[in-house]
Amino acid sequence: MQLFIKVALSVVIILTATAIGKKLPTTAGLIGVMPLTGALVLVWMYLESHGDASTMQKFTKGALWGIVPSILFFVVALLCFRKGISLPLALVSSFGAWLGAALVHQLLLK
Repeated sequence: MQLFIKVALSVVIILTATAIGKKLPTTAGLIGVMPLTGALVLVWMYLESHGDASTMQKFTKGALWGIVPSILFFVVALLCFRKGISLPLALVSSFGAWLGAALVHQLLLK
């Protein structure tokens, strides 16, 4: 049941952002990156770890520093779109930048 709730909440957030994006793209962008996802994961992590402070601290630290690769993803996407690059190539480039930064993230946080 818990898995169903997780999936349902995720789908609702994505569909809401997509629906809003038809009229207000910048607002949809804000919804897409808002801390709601992080808050939901915090709740699930808390419940599944029975409130283990060490687990919560490690997750929060990873999320905080994980913002950097996410910012890089959107910077690369913005630059690609400004240059008229197609969506598939922009996504490949953005995910590539994110992946490189995420690997550095994981190495630094070990």
